[in-house]
Amino acid sequence: MEARSAGGREVRTLPTMLAAMAAGVGEATIRKWASRGKLTRYGSPGRAEYDVEELLKLASGLPHHPSAHRAKSTRPK
Repeated sequence: MEARSAGGREVRTLPTMLAAMAAGVGEATIRKWASRGKLTRYGSPGRAEYDVEELLKLASGLPHHPSAHRAKSTRPK
């Protein structure tokens, strides 16, 4: 996690993979939110970072579907 300054406040950022894990969504969703302007992208062209507070506020508005994130069973049926 990195700390950056934006608009007079310190911004804590996470790379895409960790941002996705924190929000409970896929990396593609994080990138989609950023491209649609729902999430601010920080970092360099090769390394995207996202504001933790902004990310958690956005993710808290998502409906909760526990089965959507459950790993598929590898047991034989």
